[in-house]
Amino acid sequence: MARGGRDRLLGFALGLLLALALAPRALRAKPTVRKERVVRPDSELGERPPEDNQSFQYDHEAFLGKEDSKTFDQLTSEESKERLGKIVDRIDSDGDSFVTTEELKTWIKRVQKRYIYDNVAKVWKDYDRDKDDKISWEEYKQATYGYYLEFQDTSDHHTFKKMLPRDERRFKAADLDGDQTATREEFTAFLHPEEFEHMKEIVVLETLEDIDKNGDGFVDQDEYIADMFSHEENGPEPDWVLSEREQFNEFRDLNKDGKLDKDEIRHWILPQDYDHAQAEARHLVYESDKDKDEKLTKEEILENWNMFVGSQATNYGEDLTKNHDEL
Repeated sequence: MARGGRDRLLGFALGLLLALALAPRALRAKPTVRKERVVRPDSELGERPPEDNQSFQYDHEAFLGKEDSKTFDQLTSEESKERLGKIVDRIDSDGDSFVTTEELKTWIKRVQKRYIYDNVAKVWKDYDRDKDDKISWEEYKQATYGYYLEFQDTSDHHTFKKMLPRDERRFKAADLDGDQTATREEFTAFLHPEEFEHMKEIVVLETLEDIDKNGDGFVDQDEYIADMFSHEENGPEPDWVLSEREQFNEFRDLNKDGKLDKDEIRHWILPQDYDHAQAEARHLVYESDKDKDEKLTKEEILENWNMFVGSQATNYGEDLTKNHDEL
């Protein structure tokens, strides 16, 4: 994948969507540092940061998931190794006492998928107001936009005027049977469209609408950069911005017309030629495989425990071994 190492995961639209639901008067802030827009089939799992050579945070989040990775800062090294050993037993799906790249890849994909469904479960009750195990468009609209619709708060008029029809369009795309209500699977597609093939066009369209400030239906280089970086005092551009301009010219603008159309945006934010779970699994095996037999024993994993689960964050509060039973 050409120059893919500079792209990371974008938590596509969910942050704003939940902010609107939980704090209706919140406004979207203008970023002053680099913002990532590339989305991946594994949602939370983006591409390994090239500058992250000394930190195992990426590995922890890929191997455990963002939430579960936080619990290990509360553990001693011996407690971490004990829990890791139990997880390894689950990863070894054929019980041959070896963990292969394929088994690791399968595990990583399960961990990332669980994050998506756990997230939906956490917010479900906030929207399913009549407790019928479905969420209608009206329920979602009232939960998210009810304050604005009732009081017509002019301070947020532009934000809500833009987001309401956009959310309705996305809801309709996720509502496959067209009954104006979302099942759990349909609501998952609504909140995490990058995970569902039939929602990919919505992801591309919303990205275009976000970045295309002059409304010409394309993304030019300045719009591309402005989505990631804004000058606070018209100072010099950081080196990474200059690098991104080169990226735009060399790898994003495929037909070299100075702007990105929908197909080029799709190629940029939804790359099809790179499996991040596979790459991470290969990395973990390569870094831990002492005897170079291209598979890992439990001993090899525990010897390199810090890469898999070592201290990086805070508390999740549940026994990981119980959590992983659900996987």
